Amino acid sequence: MLRQLSDVRFRSLLRQRSVLRFGSLLLILGLFGLALLLVQPDLAAAPRLVDRLGPAAPVAAVLGGALLMVALVPRTLITVAWGALFGPLGGAGYTLAAALVAAALGFTVGRLLGRDFVAERVRGRLARLDGWFSRQSVFGVITVRLLPIGGFGLVSYGYGTTGARVVPFLIGSVLASVPSAFGYAAIGAAVANPDEFNWLSVAPASFGLIAAAILITRWRRAEQAHRRSPAP
Repeated sequence: MLRQLSDVRFRSLLRQRSVLRFGSLLLILGLFGLALLLVQPDLAAAPRLVDRLGPAAPVAAVLGGALLMVALVPRTLITVAWGALFGPLGGAGYTLAAALVAAALGFTVGRLLGRDFVAERVRGRLARLDGWFSRQSVFGVITVRLLPIGGFGLVSYGYGTTGARVVPFLIGSVLASVPSAFGYAAIGAAVANPDEFNWLSVAPASFGLIAAAILITRWRRAEQAHRRSPAP
């Protein structure tokens, strides 16, 4: 009897901790959302900051972009800004690297603070949905990323609360970002230097679209072949 009571108390303590962690996750997201409304960055100072950083500017762009995405700043705005500061190729490359870091950070925070709470409460259709995330391939992540259901950072947090695997999630997050990264970085570069901008530099955007289409087609065929193959 005492052992049963001890087990009940232990499970109750675990549930309370999961609730507190999930509440912390919601609080973090709420504070980030409030900061987006209140903080007004000095965009005019950004070029001078890049000049002062010198060779360290690319590292700062990757880490700073990742932190901004984790703080729920839209990836589109960051990509345009980085394109204006570093050019179409540099802006796209640094944004993609930042997206990889931000996806890993958001997923980790969501997994640590929200997974236990979600896993304890999924039932019925929600349990099937969670199972779908657990089995999801890279193509599935790309599909979700391309849907207009939330910003880059918010989706990363959400994925962490599911049973999704981290490697397909990271790969899919970056691949889904490739076409728009080159496109928006090119727009930012054109706005910053309309007279010097060479429109041939937009070509990587088309390459990104083609590569993404090929990858999606190949993964779709692989998924279909896997479904048709007999179970062992």
